[in-house]
Amino acid sequence: MALRLPPTPFPHFSVKRRSSSFLPFPKFSVQNLSSGSNTDNSLKLVTKVKEKLEKDHFSLPTGKNGRDDEELILWFLKDRRFSVEEAVSKLTKAIKWREEFGVSKLSEESVRRAAATGKSYLHDSLDVHGRPVLVVVPSKHFPEMLDRSEDERLCVFLLEKALSRLPDGKEEILGVFDLREFGVKNADLKFLTFLFDVLYYYYPKRLGQVLFVDAPFVFQPIWQLAKPLIKSYASLVKFCSVEDVRKEYFTESTVPASFRR
Repeated sequence: MALRLPPTPFPHFSVKRRSSSFLPFPKFSVQNLSSGSNTDNSLKLVTKVKEKLEKDHFSLPTGKNGRDDEELILWFLKDRRFSVEEAVSKLTKAIKWREEFGVSKLSEESVRRAAATGKSYLHDSLDVHGRPVLVVVPSKHFPEMLDRSEDERLCVFLLEKALSRLPDGKEEILGVFDLREFGVKNADLKFLTFLFDVLYYYYPKRLGQVLFVDAPFVFQPIWQLAKPLIKSYASLVKFCSVEDVRKEYFTESTVPASFRR
């Protein structure tokens, strides 16, 4: 994931038929909320959303990550504090985006060129809190090197891959931005905006924390420009050192290679 993104329309890839996503949606269940009335109420709200989507948005695809996916509906209800109307609105937008963006068609091959830069990857191990870890290396990103759509596809591909690795009972991922050697030439506010728009609208509350590691002085004014664009997500950011990453988020055997001594 580089740093470049438009809150403007995302790349559109034709999708002639709906197929299930190549990666499963994060692991949670309508039946696993809690026992008693809370579960009953949640099930009723899920049913209401399903019925409303079928009535008012019947053209949306069904199946995994579709308008009748109860787990997906539940997650957006949780995000919208169980407001049916708000969940329907946000979920409708998310399902349309997944279809237009071609999320179900993303593959290793489709992101090969962008992934080869090493600018972003999914770490093999979980952090000490059991979260999948996305590592971003902005110093390897040059905004004009690749078409914007390639960086956007890599971003979404890695998010899907990370979420597919959520252990049972876990709901969030960790983002680690290795800012060592970052320079002005690597700055890309448009992509950063795209990233956080995607996280807010289509993968809400999936990013648990963001680490900015060894941010250089030149990054500070860029961060001041970015903060208003990412809004509430700014509160998830923690500036830290490589040593903090090693000691607080990983064990000696699980720390990413680039952060080892």
